[in-house]
Amino acid sequence: MLAQNQSVPSPIVAGLKGCCPRCGKGHMFQGYLTMRKSCEVCGLDFSFADSGDGPAFFVMSIVGFVVVGLALWVEFTFEPPIWLHLVMWFSLTGILCLGLVRPLKGVMVALQYHHKAEEGRIQK
Repeated sequence: MLAQNQSVPSPIVAGLKGCCPRCGKGHMFQGYLTMRKSCEVCGLDFSFADSGDGPAFFVMSIVGFVVVGLALWVEFTFEPPIWLHLVMWFSLTGILCLGLVRPLKGVMVALQYHHKAEEGRIQK
């Protein structure tokens, strides 16, 4: 558990770093995208973590906007051959997707913890 003098980390910073949203010191991920069962420092159980398709949606939106904007700018400015477009934009798309999916998943899980988000339930 946290001592009284320790502050709770920002969910955005903790998520981007892949750190535990409660203590900010432990690791959230076991592999590239696999969540740990619990934090090795404070013992926070990560069973609540379910980011679903949220990170994929944001990655697709961000990468699509960046790649299409750059592709249009390069086409109208330099008019390169189609094979160069294919090489540049497929590789940039792959690099950006792989680079963004882990931090965005970390942010989604940290925000889920911070706001105590859980599955909706019908109360009687």
